[in-house]
Amino acid sequence: MGLNETPLAERVHIGFFGRRNAGKSSVVNAVTGQEMSVVSAVKGTTTDPVYKSMELLPLGPVVIIDTPGFDDEGALGEKRVKRTKQILNKADCAVLVIDSVVGKTAADEALIALFRQKQLPYLTVYNKCDLSGYTPQEENAIAVSAASGLQIHELKERIARLTHTEGPERRLIGDLIAPGDTVVLVVPIDSAAPKGRLILPQQQAIRDILEAGAHAFVTRDTELSGALSALRQTPALVVTDSQAFGRVSKETPPEIPLTSFSILMARYKGFLETAVRGVAAIGRLADGDRILISEGCTHHRQCGDIGTVKLPGWLRQHTGKELMIETSAGRDFPDDLSPYRLIIHCGGCMLNEREMRYRQKCAADAGIPFTNYGTAIAHLHGVLQRSLSVFPQLAALLQ
Repeated sequence: MGLNETPLAERVHIGFFGRRNAGKSSVVNAVTGQEMSVVSAVKGTTTDPVYKSMELLPLGPVVIIDTPGFDDEGALGEKRVKRTKQILNKADCAVLVIDSVVGKTAADEALIALFRQKQLPYLTVYNKCDLSGYTPQEENAIAVSAASGLQIHELKERIARLTHTEGPERRLIGDLIAPGDTVVLVVPIDSAAPKGRLILPQQQAIRDILEAGAHAFVTRDTELSGALSALRQTPALVVTDSQAFGRVSKETPPEIPLTSFSILMARYKGFLETAVRGVAAIGRLADGDRILISEGCTHHRQCGDIGTVKLPGWLRQHTGKELMIETSAGRDFPDDLSPYRLIIHCGGCMLNEREMRYRQKCAADAGIPFTNYGTAIAHLHGVLQRSLSVFPQLAALLQ
Protein backbone atom coordinates (compact mmCIF):
# COMPACT_ATOMS: atom_id res chain seq x y z
CA MET A 1 0.00 0.00 0.00
CA GLY A 2 1.35 3.42 -0.93
CA LEU A 3 1.33 6.47 1.27
CA ASN A 4 -1.20 8.07 -1.08
CA GLU A 5 -3.78 5.31 -0.59
CA THR A 6 -6.42 5.38 2.15
CA PRO A 7 -5.95 2.31 4.39
CA LEU A 8 -8.79 -0.21 4.42
CA ALA A 9 -9.39 0.36 8.13
CA GLU A 10 -9.79 4.11 7.54
CA ARG A 11 -12.52 3.71 4.92
CA VAL A 12 -16.24 3.82 5.66
CA HIS A 13 -17.58 0.24 5.45
CA ILE A 14 -20.99 0.04 3.75
CA GLY A 15 -22.75 -3.33 3.90
CA PHE A 16 -25.55 -4.28 1.48
CA PHE A 17 -27.97 -6.82 2.95
CA GLY A 18 -31.20 -8.54 1.98
CA ARG A 19 -32.77 -11.82 1.01
CA ARG A 20 -31.79 -13.82 -2.08
CA ASN A 21 -32.86 -12.37 -5.41
CA ALA A 22 -33.90 -9.03 -3.92
CA GLY A 23 -31.44 -7.34 -6.27
CA LYS A 24 -28.63 -6.58 -3.79
CA SER A 25 -25.88 -7.19 -6.30
CA SER A 26 -27.68 -5.18 -8.99
CA VAL A 27 -28.02 -2.23 -6.60
CA VAL A 28 -24.35 -2.57 -5.57
CA ASN A 29 -23.29 -2.54 -9.23
CA ALA A 30 -25.49 0.49 -9.91
CA VAL A 31 -24.09 2.39 -6.91
CA THR A 32 -20.46 1.57 -7.72
CA GLY A 33 -20.88 2.05 -11.46
CA GLN A 34 -19.08 -1.22 -12.17
CA GLU A 35 -19.73 -4.96 -12.31
CA MET A 36 -18.53 -5.60 -8.78
CA SER A 37 -20.84 -8.57 -8.16
CA VAL A 38 -22.18 -11.31 -10.42
CA VAL A 39 -25.88 -10.81 -11.15
CA SER A 40 -28.17 -13.74 -11.96
CA ALA A 41 -31.81 -14.75 -11.67
CA VAL A 42 -30.63 -17.84 -9.80
CA LYS A 43 -31.11 -17.52 -6.04
CA GLY A 44 -27.94 -17.42 -3.96
CA THR A 45 -25.56 -16.23 -6.68
CA THR A 46 -23.56 -14.30 -4.06
CA THR A 47 -22.13 -17.08 -1.89
CA ASP A 48 -19.46 -15.13 0.02
CA PRO A 49 -19.15 -11.48 1.04
CA VAL A 50 -17.62 -9.46 -1.81
CA TYR A 51 -15.41 -6.50 -0.81
CA LYS A 52 -14.52 -3.55 -3.00
CA SER A 53 -12.42 -0.55 -1.98
CA MET A 54 -13.23 2.52 -4.03
CA GLU A 55 -13.96 6.23 -4.07
CA LEU A 56 -17.70 6.77 -3.80
CA LEU A 57 -18.76 10.36 -4.40
CA PRO A 58 -19.87 12.35 -2.50
CA LEU A 59 -18.68 10.21 0.40
CA GLY A 60 -15.03 9.54 -0.45
CA PRO A 61 -12.94 6.40 0.25
CA VAL A 62 -15.24 3.48 1.15
CA VAL A 63 -15.40 -0.29 1.29
CA ILE A 64 -18.53 -1.70 -0.35
CA ILE A 65 -19.57 -5.15 0.94
CA ASP A 66 -22.08 -7.27 -0.96
CA THR A 67 -23.38 -10.08 1.28
CA PRO A 68 -25.06 -13.47 0.66
CA GLY A 69 -28.85 -13.66 0.95
CA PHE A 70 -30.06 -13.64 4.53
CA ASP A 71 -32.75 -16.24 3.78
CA ASP A 72 -30.30 -18.85 2.48
CA GLU A 73 -31.14 -22.43 3.41
CA GLY A 74 -29.48 -25.74 4.22
CA ALA A 75 -26.21 -26.45 6.02
CA LEU A 76 -24.17 -24.42 3.53
CA GLY A 77 -26.77 -21.65 3.62
CA GLU A 78 -26.46 -21.41 7.40
CA LYS A 79 -22.74 -20.83 7.05
CA ARG A 80 -23.37 -18.08 4.50
CA VAL A 81 -25.90 -16.43 6.80
CA LYS A 82 -23.36 -16.58 9.63
CA ARG A 83 -20.83 -14.77 7.43
CA THR A 84 -23.44 -12.15 6.64
CA LYS A 85 -24.04 -11.60 10.36
CA GLN A 86 -20.30 -11.18 10.88
CA ILE A 87 -20.30 -8.29 8.40
CA LEU A 88 -22.67 -6.46 10.76
CA ASN A 89 -19.81 -6.25 13.25
CA LYS A 90 -17.58 -4.25 10.92
CA ALA A 91 -20.06 -2.25 8.80
CA ASP A 92 -20.37 1.46 9.61
CA CYS A 93 -23.80 1.52 8.01
CA ALA A 94 -26.20 -0.93 6.37
CA VAL A 95 -28.24 -0.78 3.18
CA LEU A 96 -31.20 -3.17 3.24
CA VAL A 97 -32.31 -4.04 -0.30
CA ILE A 98 -35.93 -5.18 -0.66
CA ASP A 99 -37.68 -6.37 -3.84
CA SER A 100 -40.53 -3.84 -4.00
CA VAL A 101 -42.57 -6.25 -6.16
CA VAL A 102 -42.52 -8.84 -3.37
CA GLY A 103 -42.45 -6.43 -0.41
CA LYS A 104 -40.89 -6.73 3.02
CA THR A 105 -40.39 -10.31 4.22
CA ALA A 106 -39.62 -12.01 7.53
CA ALA A 107 -35.92 -12.13 6.55
CA ASP A 108 -35.97 -8.35 6.04
CA GLU A 109 -37.60 -7.79 9.44
CA ALA A 110 -34.98 -10.03 11.05
CA LEU A 111 -32.22 -7.93 9.50
CA ILE A 112 -33.81 -4.69 10.70
CA ALA A 113 -33.95 -6.15 14.22
CA LEU A 114 -30.23 -6.94 14.01
CA PHE A 115 -29.42 -3.43 12.75
CA ARG A 116 -31.23 -1.95 15.73
CA GLN A 117 -29.70 -4.40 18.18
CA LYS A 118 -26.20 -3.46 17.00
CA GLN A 119 -27.12 0.26 16.80
CA LEU A 120 -26.13 0.24 13.14
CA PRO A 121 -27.41 3.15 11.00
CA TYR A 122 -29.37 1.73 8.09
CA LEU A 123 -31.30 2.70 5.00
CA THR A 124 -34.05 0.62 3.38
CA VAL A 125 -33.89 0.49 -0.42
CA TYR A 126 -36.92 -0.74 -2.36
CA ASN A 127 -35.52 -2.00 -5.66
CA LYS A 128 -37.43 -2.55 -8.94
CA CYS A 129 -39.70 0.45 -8.34
CA ASP A 130 -40.00 0.78 -12.11
CA LEU A 131 -41.94 -2.49 -12.05
CA SER A 132 -43.93 -2.05 -8.86
CA GLY A 133 -44.53 1.70 -8.78
CA TYR A 134 -44.04 1.46 -5.02
CA THR A 135 -43.31 4.63 -3.02
CA PRO A 136 -42.17 3.99 0.57
CA GLN A 137 -43.59 6.07 3.41
CA GLU A 138 -40.79 5.23 5.88
CA GLU A 139 -38.44 8.06 6.76
CA ASN A 140 -35.25 6.07 6.21
CA ALA A 141 -36.34 4.45 2.92
CA ILE A 142 -35.96 5.15 -0.79
CA ALA A 143 -37.31 3.52 -3.95
CA VAL A 144 -34.83 2.86 -6.76
CA SER A 145 -34.41 0.90 -9.95
CA ALA A 146 -31.02 -0.69 -10.41
CA ALA A 147 -32.02 -1.62 -13.95
CA SER A 148 -32.88 1.91 -15.12
CA GLY A 149 -30.70 3.87 -12.69
CA LEU A 150 -33.73 5.67 -11.23
CA GLN A 151 -32.80 7.46 -7.98
CA ILE A 152 -29.37 5.78 -7.76
CA HIS A 153 -27.72 9.20 -7.42
CA GLU A 154 -30.17 10.07 -4.63
CA LEU A 155 -29.31 6.74 -2.97
CA LYS A 156 -25.61 7.68 -2.92
CA GLU A 157 -26.50 11.02 -1.31
CA ARG A 158 -28.59 9.25 1.34
CA ILE A 159 -25.79 6.81 2.13
CA ALA A 160 -23.34 9.71 2.51
CA ARG A 161 -25.66 11.45 5.00
CA LEU A 162 -26.12 8.16 6.86
CA THR A 163 -22.40 7.79 7.50
CA HIS A 164 -21.65 11.41 8.37
CA THR A 165 -20.44 11.73 11.95
CA GLU A 166 -19.79 14.77 14.10
CA GLY A 167 -17.00 15.04 16.61
CA PRO A 168 -13.28 15.83 16.87
CA GLU A 169 -10.92 14.34 14.32
CA ARG A 170 -9.03 11.34 15.59
CA ARG A 171 -5.25 11.68 15.58
CA LEU A 172 -2.68 8.93 15.96
CA ILE A 173 0.10 11.14 17.32
CA GLY A 174 -0.37 14.68 16.02
CA ASP A 175 -2.24 15.92 19.11
CA LEU A 176 0.62 14.84 21.38
CA ILE A 177 3.25 17.06 19.75
CA ALA A 178 3.74 20.68 18.74
CA PRO A 179 4.96 22.26 15.49
CA GLY A 180 8.75 22.08 15.30
CA ASP A 181 9.03 19.08 17.64
CA THR A 182 11.23 16.14 16.73
CA VAL A 183 9.79 12.64 17.09
CA VAL A 184 12.07 9.61 16.87
CA LEU A 185 10.43 6.53 15.37
CA VAL A 186 12.22 3.26 16.12
CA VAL A 187 11.61 0.70 13.36
CA PRO A 188 13.37 -2.67 13.73
CA ILE A 189 14.31 -4.32 10.44
CA ASP A 190 14.38 -8.05 11.12
CA SER A 191 13.08 -11.26 9.52
CA ALA A 192 9.49 -10.37 10.48
CA ALA A 193 9.60 -6.90 8.89
CA PRO A 194 7.87 -6.64 5.48
CA LYS A 195 10.39 -6.43 2.67
CA GLY A 196 10.78 -3.01 1.09
CA ARG A 197 8.12 -1.14 3.06
CA LEU A 198 6.99 0.12 6.43
CA ILE A 199 3.97 -1.31 8.21
CA LEU A 200 0.76 0.72 8.36
CA PRO A 201 1.12 2.27 11.89
CA GLN A 202 4.60 3.50 10.97
CA GLN A 203 3.31 5.06 7.75
CA GLN A 204 0.40 6.70 9.56
CA ALA A 205 2.66 8.05 12.31
CA ILE A 206 5.00 9.68 9.78
CA ARG A 207 2.10 11.27 7.94
CA ASP A 208 0.49 12.57 11.15
CA ILE A 209 3.79 14.01 12.38
CA LEU A 210 4.27 15.84 9.09
CA GLU A 211 0.71 17.21 9.21
CA ALA A 212 1.45 18.51 12.73
CA GLY A 213 4.38 20.51 11.37
CA ALA A 214 6.87 18.40 13.34
CA HIS A 215 9.94 16.41 12.31
CA ALA A 216 9.93 12.61 11.96
CA PHE A 217 13.32 10.96 12.52
CA VAL A 218 13.24 7.25 11.66
CA THR A 219 15.92 4.83 12.84
CA ARG A 220 16.42 1.16 13.57
CA ASP A 221 16.71 0.02 17.16
CA THR A 222 20.34 -0.93 16.48
CA GLU A 223 21.17 2.70 15.60
CA LEU A 224 19.06 4.43 18.25
CA SER A 225 21.90 5.51 20.55
CA GLY A 226 23.78 7.13 17.68
CA ALA A 227 20.63 8.79 16.41
CA LEU A 228 19.85 10.34 19.81
CA SER A 229 23.42 11.62 20.12
CA ALA A 230 23.34 13.13 16.64
CA LEU A 231 20.16 15.11 17.20
CA ARG A 232 20.68 18.76 18.15
CA GLN A 233 17.19 18.98 19.60
CA THR A 234 16.00 16.69 22.38
CA PRO A 235 13.11 14.61 20.99
CA ALA A 236 9.64 15.42 22.26
CA LEU A 237 8.78 11.73 22.00
CA VAL A 238 10.26 8.37 21.06
CA VAL A 239 7.91 5.81 19.54
CA THR A 240 9.08 2.24 19.16
CA ASP A 241 7.88 -1.02 17.73
CA SER A 242 6.65 -2.94 20.79
CA GLN A 243 8.99 -5.89 20.32
CA ALA A 244 11.99 -3.55 20.82
CA PHE A 245 10.63 -2.04 24.06
CA GLY A 246 13.32 -3.65 26.24
CA ARG A 247 16.29 -2.32 24.32
CA VAL A 248 14.76 1.06 23.44
CA SER A 249 13.71 1.83 27.03
CA LYS A 250 17.28 1.26 28.21
CA GLU A 251 18.83 3.46 25.53
CA THR A 252 16.32 6.31 25.72
CA PRO A 253 17.11 8.80 28.53
CA PRO A 254 14.37 8.77 31.21
CA GLU A 255 13.50 12.43 30.65
CA ILE A 256 12.37 11.66 27.06
CA PRO A 257 8.78 10.35 26.84
CA LEU A 258 8.57 6.87 25.31
CA THR A 259 5.64 4.88 23.95
CA SER A 260 4.91 2.39 21.15
CA PHE A 261 3.08 2.29 17.83
CA SER A 262 0.74 -0.36 19.25
CA ILE A 263 -0.21 1.78 22.26
CA LEU A 264 -0.85 4.77 20.00
CA MET A 265 -2.98 2.59 17.71
CA ALA A 266 -5.01 1.25 20.65
CA ARG A 267 -5.81 4.83 21.65
CA TYR A 268 -6.63 5.69 18.02
CA LYS A 269 -9.05 2.76 17.85
CA GLY A 270 -10.63 3.74 21.17
CA PHE A 271 -9.67 0.88 23.49
CA LEU A 272 -6.44 1.95 25.22
CA GLU A 273 -8.09 2.40 28.63
CA THR A 274 -9.58 -1.08 28.33
CA ALA A 275 -6.13 -2.41 27.41
CA VAL A 276 -4.50 -0.74 30.42
CA ARG A 277 -7.13 -2.12 32.80
CA GLY A 278 -6.96 -5.56 31.20
CA VAL A 279 -3.21 -5.99 31.48
CA ALA A 280 -3.52 -6.50 35.26
CA ALA A 281 -4.90 -9.97 34.50
CA ILE A 282 -1.37 -11.13 33.60
CA GLY A 283 -0.51 -11.11 37.29
CA ARG A 284 -3.46 -13.43 38.05
CA LEU A 285 -2.68 -16.13 35.49
CA ALA A 286 -2.31 -19.69 36.72
CA ASP A 287 -1.06 -22.98 35.32
CA GLY A 288 -3.34 -24.26 32.58
CA ASP A 289 -5.01 -20.92 31.84
CA ARG A 290 -5.89 -20.33 28.20
CA ILE A 291 -4.88 -17.06 26.52
CA LEU A 292 -6.01 -15.85 23.10
CA ILE A 293 -3.50 -13.80 21.10
CA SER A 294 -5.40 -12.24 18.22
CA GLU A 295 -4.21 -10.29 15.17
CA GLY A 296 -6.42 -8.29 12.86
CA CYS A 297 -4.37 -9.06 9.77
CA THR A 298 -3.05 -12.20 8.14
CA HIS A 299 0.59 -12.53 7.17
CA HIS A 300 3.17 -15.22 6.60
CA ARG A 301 4.54 -16.33 9.96
CA GLN A 302 8.27 -15.83 10.26
CA CYS A 303 10.79 -17.29 12.66
CA GLY A 304 10.55 -15.09 15.76
CA ASP A 305 7.03 -13.90 14.94
CA ILE A 306 5.75 -11.46 17.55
CA GLY A 307 2.31 -13.02 18.11
CA THR A 308 3.14 -16.71 17.98
CA VAL A 309 6.70 -16.80 19.33
CA LYS A 310 7.97 -13.71 21.14
CA LEU A 311 4.87 -12.69 23.09
CA PRO A 312 4.08 -16.23 24.30
CA GLY A 313 7.71 -16.60 25.37
CA TRP A 314 7.70 -13.35 27.33
CA LEU A 315 4.40 -14.31 28.99
CA ARG A 316 5.69 -17.68 30.16
CA GLN A 317 8.97 -16.19 31.34
CA HIS A 318 7.25 -13.37 33.27
CA THR A 319 4.57 -15.51 34.91
CA GLY A 320 6.50 -18.73 35.35
CA LYS A 321 3.26 -20.55 34.52
CA GLU A 322 2.36 -23.30 32.08
CA LEU A 323 0.00 -21.36 29.87
CA MET A 324 -2.15 -22.64 27.01
CA ILE A 325 -1.82 -20.05 24.26
CA GLU A 326 -4.04 -19.97 21.17
CA THR A 327 -3.93 -17.56 18.24
CA SER A 328 -6.35 -16.13 15.71
CA ALA A 329 -5.76 -13.89 12.71
CA GLY A 330 -7.65 -11.80 10.19
CA ARG A 331 -11.42 -12.02 10.23
CA ASP A 332 -11.39 -15.12 12.45
CA PHE A 333 -12.33 -14.26 16.02
CA PRO A 334 -13.84 -16.96 18.28
CA ASP A 335 -17.58 -16.82 18.90
CA ASP A 336 -17.12 -18.31 22.37
CA LEU A 337 -14.56 -16.46 24.49
CA SER A 338 -15.51 -18.07 27.81
CA PRO A 339 -12.59 -20.58 27.87
CA TYR A 340 -10.01 -17.78 27.93
CA ARG A 341 -8.60 -15.97 30.93
CA LEU A 342 -7.08 -13.15 28.88
CA ILE A 343 -7.24 -11.78 25.34
CA ILE A 344 -4.23 -9.95 23.93
CA HIS A 345 -5.08 -8.21 20.67
CA CYS A 346 -2.87 -6.38 18.20
CA GLY A 347 -3.28 -2.63 17.80
CA GLY A 348 -5.98 -3.22 15.19
CA CYS A 349 -4.46 -1.15 12.39
CA MET A 350 -6.12 -3.36 9.75
CA LEU A 351 -9.54 -3.36 11.44
CA ASN A 352 -11.93 -0.44 11.46
CA GLU A 353 -12.97 1.13 14.75
CA ARG A 354 -16.39 -0.54 14.77
CA GLU A 355 -14.96 -4.06 14.53
CA MET A 356 -12.45 -3.32 17.29
CA ARG A 357 -15.30 -2.08 19.50
CA TYR A 358 -17.23 -5.26 18.68
CA ARG A 359 -14.35 -7.54 19.71
CA GLN A 360 -13.80 -5.53 22.87
CA LYS A 361 -17.52 -5.75 23.70
CA CYS A 362 -17.55 -9.51 23.14
CA ALA A 363 -14.76 -9.85 25.69
CA ALA A 364 -16.51 -7.52 28.15
CA ASP A 365 -19.81 -9.43 27.80
CA ALA A 366 -17.94 -12.67 28.55
CA GLY A 367 -16.11 -11.07 31.49
CA ILE A 368 -12.70 -11.68 29.88
CA PRO A 369 -9.90 -9.10 30.39
CA PHE A 370 -8.85 -7.52 27.08
CA THR A 371 -5.50 -5.86 26.41
CA ASN A 372 -3.22 -5.32 23.42
CA TYR A 373 0.29 -6.14 22.25
CA GLY A 374 1.93 -2.83 23.12
CA THR A 375 0.39 -2.56 26.59
CA ALA A 376 1.16 -6.18 27.44
CA ILE A 377 4.74 -6.07 26.15
CA ALA A 378 5.45 -2.81 28.01
CA HIS A 379 4.10 -4.44 31.19
CA LEU A 380 6.20 -7.57 30.67
CA HIS A 381 9.33 -5.42 30.26
CA GLY A 382 8.52 -3.26 33.29
CA VAL A 383 8.09 -0.03 31.31
CA LEU A 384 4.30 0.34 31.13
CA GLN A 385 4.18 3.30 33.52
CA ARG A 386 6.75 5.10 31.39
CA SER A 387 5.07 4.20 28.11
CA LEU A 388 1.85 5.83 29.35
CA SER A 389 3.53 9.03 30.52
CA VAL A 390 2.05 10.89 27.53
CA PHE A 391 -1.40 9.87 28.84
CA PRO A 392 -1.30 10.90 32.55
CA GLN A 393 -4.91 9.85 33.24
CA LEU A 394 -4.20 6.33 32.06
CA ALA A 395 -0.84 6.15 33.82
CA ALA A 396 -2.69 6.98 37.04
CA LEU A 397 -4.65 3.74 36.71
CA LEU A 398 -1.45 1.83 37.45
CA GLN A 399 -0.76 3.57 40.75
